[in-house]
Amino acid sequence: MLMRPVSNLLIIMLSLLAFACGGESPKATLVITHARIWTADAARPYSEAMAIMGDTICAIGEAEEMRPFVGEHTQVVDLGGHFVAPGFIDCHVHLISGGRSLLSVDLRDAASPEEFIRRIADYAQQLPPGSWIMEGNWDHSLWGGELPHKSWIDAYTPQHPVAVFRLDGHMLLANSLALQLAGIDAHTPEPAGGEIVRQADGRPTGILKDNAMNLLLQHVPPLSAQQKAEAFEAAMQYLWANGVTSVHDVDGLNGELSSYETARTFQQQGRLGLRLYAAKPLSQWEELAGAGLKNDKWVKTGCLKGFVDGSLGSHTAAFKQPYTDQPNDYGLFLHEEAELYRWIASADSAGLHLLVHAIGDSAIACLLNIYQRVAAENGPRDRRFRMEHAQHIDPADMHRFAQLGVIASMQPYHAIDDGRWAETYIGPERIRTTYAFRSLLDAGATLAFGSDWAVAPASPIQGIYAAVSRRTLDGRHPGGWVPGQKISVEEALLAYTRHAAYASFEEDLKGSLQTGKLADFVVLSQDPFRTQPAALGDIRVLQTYVGGVLRFGESRLGE
Repeated sequence: MLMRPVSNLLIIMLSLLAFACGGESPKATLVITHARIWTADAARPYSEAMAIMGDTICAIGEAEEMRPFVGEHTQVVDLGGHFVAPGFIDCHVHLISGGRSLLSVDLRDAASPEEFIRRIADYAQQLPPGSWIMEGNWDHSLWGGELPHKSWIDAYTPQHPVAVFRLDGHMLLANSLALQLAGIDAHTPEPAGGEIVRQADGRPTGILKDNAMNLLLQHVPPLSAQQKAEAFEAAMQYLWANGVTSVHDVDGLNGELSSYETARTFQQQGRLGLRLYAAKPLSQWEELAGAGLKNDKWVKTGCLKGFVDGSLGSHTAAFKQPYTDQPNDYGLFLHEEAELYRWIASADSAGLHLLVHAIGDSAIACLLNIYQRVAAENGPRDRRFRMEHAQHIDPADMHRFAQLGVIASMQPYHAIDDGRWAETYIGPERIRTTYAFRSLLDAGATLAFGSDWAVAPASPIQGIYAAVSRRTLDGRHPGGWVPGQKISVEEALLAYTRHAAYASFEEDLKGSLQTGKLADFVVLSQDPFRTQPAALGDIRVLQTYVGGVLRFGESRLGE
């Protein structure tokens, strides 16, 4: 656990004490004034100005109160009444693969098989032979639901292995060359927790689901340090533009803490401007427990990402009752419950933090049962178990999140995306507690929000819009999809700030704008509290500051 930022706060307190005893007033490096600052501090929700010394807030209050902190070298920024919030914390990103997606073929909005094929063919022409074509993030629902087939792209990629993912990351399309390199054919046995989709003659179509993807991905060459650095830099620039100052990275590429290592390199080079909480795969808990890795205000680890099931869009989320559109399909458990229990119990006993993916109601119940058993057997401590996604909850399990202290780490943009077709998959009854933000809060649970980028855009503004309006992307629900699960602007903002910091044991360091905390904040074009729900998605990020340093936007804003 990262300790309270005692050194920063101590320096500030000693400076203020010297001033109170007749010494010279401490001078700030930056003063923000004439702003509408939402602090996320319940004791003082709003302020007009704040003074920053180095990377830390040294005072917050009215504009006149900041005058003593202004010296010859203090930068004073008049924001002209613009809205300021704590820097957004995205609790669920795939950082390196997200950065790679910005540099790779983009299939997210390919609305027809022809467009899907054209984009891959065009991208292949830009690459030297032998280069892998990865990422993609396609969505077959945009062209009616037919899964892509290797035959679509084989003629255009004879020298390029292809493994392009569905946007949820739980299914990919491989071309014939990639399947050949991986040795996947009609005789390859079905892996536990996965599926090789096959033609009538038994040959693979190219679609691999969940654990079947590992049969191929283990043959993909690892990224070089340079490739990781390029992806990390692209990711930072993209995240700053969306007001994100901290991320919880659940990537763990091929079992590596790739983002952790790259972030440390950036830190040593003076290039790091994004705070990171990096996870390692659950199965590697012993390696993480014995690694002796150090945490600081920039880079932190000590958490593990696990999986119970797959995803709704891939029909691999595990449900108690079958899928409405596929009556013999209950989804997939990616691991045996006994194996999951052993990993979680062992990791918890080592003091590590658990972040485990569960989407279907059966998977959610399974994980809650494991968490309850582990907490009882390992004894009381501040463990802050997290459930990643928690999308489709059996009403009988709703109260158990608060009862067990399980944080619901959710991604609200998924609600307005999946809401286009979720009822077709699971029927009208189960969608009542799908993305159940309101029900969870009413039951006393803690919500922490993220994006699941690159599955969805890493835009907290779009996430707030989704949580408050629940207006689906297809425009068919102007009053909100399952409107009873809407939450307020303040509840959504807290899930991206104070509660998100709590979800990584860092609430004493960030997540609210208070004296002694890090000067991570974002300036918005409009006040979300004074914006109609339907217009929340139109709010723009004007500036992003990390540790008092402007990372995105124009420096003379408001003048």
